[in-house]
Amino acid sequence: MSQQLPDVQASTPDVSVGLNRVGVTGVEKLVKLHRPEDRPIVLMAEFDVFVDLPSWRKGADMSRNMEVVDEMLEEAVSEPAMAVEDVCGDVAERLLEKHDYTTQAEVRMEAEYMIREETPATGRPTQATADIVASATATEEGTREEVGCQVVGMTVCPCSQGMSESRARDVLQGLDVDRDTIDRFLEEVPQPGHSQRGHATLTVETAGDPSVDLNDLIEIARDSMSARIYNLAKRPDEDHMTFESHSDAKFVEDCVRAMAEGLVEAYPDLPDDAVVRMEQSNDESIHQHNAHAERVAEFAQLKREVNGED
Repeated sequence: MSQQLPDVQASTPDVSVGLNRVGVTGVEKLVKLHRPEDRPIVLMAEFDVFVDLPSWRKGADMSRNMEVVDEMLEEAVSEPAMAVEDVCGDVAERLLEKHDYTTQAEVRMEAEYMIREETPATGRPTQATADIVASATATEEGTREEVGCQVVGMTVCPCSQGMSESRARDVLQGLDVDRDTIDRFLEEVPQPGHSQRGHATLTVETAGDPSVDLNDLIEIARDSMSARIYNLAKRPDEDHMTFESHSDAKFVEDCVRAMAEGLVEAYPDLPDDAVVRMEQSNDESIHQHNAHAERVAEFAQLKREVNGED
């Protein structure tokens, strides 16, 4: 009869320092999302799973982490889940139950999400992609869940556009075009500005399940930039996107503020202590650097600012 091996992870470490996060990353699983009156959406999701580790314990039970992740996610595959953040919350709570030495368990998930839509001018069927982000943190006080998205769009620099407009005005004046005609022309035909590919991130975190629809967050994030972009674009669609983006030139800061305004308009009754994260990063076309802006705030504060109360 073989001798039972010692539980090395449960032994005392040589250096008694506690760790905030110990776990596994890059765990790939299929997850089904339930849709009323339609077939489920199947996602190839990637999970990161962590627990905290006290100073007196050498290591975490990695195999136990994988056991819980597999168990929970296999259930999610066999029975479609209502929301990705709920999957994360269930796994985090199970981790906390199974690891009696931990005080906090964290689960993060990312997946690519396909959106069926039509091109803006020609009306042809096409697809867009958004990256879903979800997470949950479970403690003895309860579970907080986060859900959101990362989307791509187009922005145009207002400063660059302003210089182009000034040049056009000077040229038209030199051609003896009257001022009223110049003003009307520039109102109807937005002038060029250098464009950027924009990356918008919008997430909402609350105690328990966030009462937001993931598709709404995707719409808010996509609409926060100067124009949407599409995988398929015929010439009329390209013209539409170019015109739309130059008609709504935005700095990187404007995009973050547009997300804030869109969220407050769509969900005015979110809990005051909901944490909203908004980020915008633009890949510059005429600079070697990129532009970035972000805001993290509780919803009550954000709502006051959007409504002009602060």
